[in-house]
Amino acid sequence: MTPAESSRVEFSRPIDRRHLTARPIRLEATAEERQALAKRFGLIAIHRLEAEVELVADGEAVNARGRLGADIVQSCAISGDPLPVTLDEPIALRFVPERATEEEEVELEESELDEIPFSGSVFDLGEAVAQSLSLAIDPYATGPNAEQARKDAGLNDEAASGPFAALAALKKK
Repeated sequence: MTPAESSRVEFSRPIDRRHLTARPIRLEATAEERQALAKRFGLIAIHRLEAEVELVADGEAVNARGRLGADIVQSCAISGDPLPVTLDEPIALRFVPERATEEEEVELEESELDEIPFSGSVFDLGEAVAQSLSLAIDPYATGPNAEQARKDAGLNDEAASGPFAALAALKKK
């Protein structure tokens, strides 16, 4: 990864696979990085983002296992109210050297779907953690005022919110 590429991601932590150690790597996002990631993921705020990851070389590939922890504030999917959420997620990734691109389609095996390609000897563990965070966020999370917001909008009545609700509204016109 070039310096220009790493400056484009909000939480860049480049790792050179040639310099791996047996110690786990601890990542912690700064306030500026958390703010930029919150904007990227459509969150109100990220108060904490950290991960501890063990990296193990497997030939030219690198296996990464650990945990991601985060305290975020997202919007309730129904009411839009701020909804604080604590995340504690396992991380299991595999960084692999990029394959030469070909003009034809490449079929991936099921075991290859969680692989993250990198070029040269450097991969970005921070960006991989950021992407893991984005996958851990529940886009349909609801808060304590969701039921009242549904009632206020008339969404609790099956007839009012079912598949024929729009047709019933047209019929009234």
